[in-house]
Amino acid sequence: MDDLRDKYIGLIADAADENALEALRVQAVGKKGEISLRMRELGKMSPEERQIAGPALNALKDEINSALAAKKAALADAALDERLRGEWLDVTLPGRPRRQGTIHPVSQVSEEVAAIFADMGFAVAEGPRIDTDWYNFDALNIPAHHPARAEMDTFYMHREPGDDRPPHVLRTHTSPVQIRTMEAEGAPLRIICPGGVYRADYDQTHTPMFHQVEGLAIDRDISMANLKWVLEEFFAAFFEIDGIKTRFRASHFPFTEPSAEVDIQCSWVDGQLRIGEGDDWMEVLGSGMVHPKVLRAGGIDSDQWQGFAFGMGIDRIAMLKYGIPDLRAFFDSDLRWLRHYGFSALDIPTLHGGLSR
Repeated sequence: MDDLRDKYIGLIADAADENALEALRVQAVGKKGEISLRMRELGKMSPEERQIAGPALNALKDEINSALAAKKAALADAALDERLRGEWLDVTLPGRPRRQGTIHPVSQVSEEVAAIFADMGFAVAEGPRIDTDWYNFDALNIPAHHPARAEMDTFYMHREPGDDRPPHVLRTHTSPVQIRTMEAEGAPLRIICPGGVYRADYDQTHTPMFHQVEGLAIDRDISMANLKWVLEEFFAAFFEIDGIKTRFRASHFPFTEPSAEVDIQCSWVDGQLRIGEGDDWMEVLGSGMVHPKVLRAGGIDSDQWQGFAFGMGIDRIAMLKYGIPDLRAFFDSDLRWLRHYGFSALDIPTLHGGLSR
């Protein structure tokens, strides 16, 4: 055993790398190593011999394993020292300027919208982006033959043949959140529902995924006059223009009756859009009084309660306010674009401090 010990301690000390060390481990204490084979011979010995040879072999095995571990650590330290000699950093060099991230315009405008409506008593409600077609269409009085329900306009989730569960869709608007909130909280109610929505469309002013904010207010005596006041207050605060003019045009939406599209005053000067001045008009949102069928779908008695609703594109009003020409650029992940149009991470919108700086 002394010969085995001296042999392997010397070989381990001379091992040049971890591969050589692993080969020595297998040769000495592996399943077919010399020490392992010696330990198998214990069964052939007499009890008296085993009492002497057994502890000695175990002690030898432990010593060899300790020597292997120590050498492995020494080789690792040597490799680290070599790396440190080859890889160095001159800490006397001037430091790089600290880069601060920027807030995406969609996130910033969402916060601006929330701050304005919060001041008018609206809470923020959220819901799932994947919902059943009942919440997305049926509960909103959108009939089965409506073009919006066609697969050319709506993204339907895949269903296996024979699956009789309700169809699921990527929500085409945030109106399902209104139904879910009515079910959960009842009336009276005053909420906005911001979030991402999906439609099969793609051009300079449309993308398959975009962002909307919808508002809902329900009480016993709410009227179109309340809707008009809320929207005019919102536009004045959002565009930071006092006395901005609006125009309501009769329209049709399945979920509101009466319905109106809303335009804001604007002008075009040398190809530049200016909000709040001139004789032109630009459509910005749809609105109306909530249809009684929609109230009932949300579990609210339409004989006792009534309300108004509106919806607008967050990306669209961001484009109008900050002069962004192409909606598709919102989703290109171009850092140059974000550094140009992005906002400081510390620029938190408040009505008293200003929405944007």
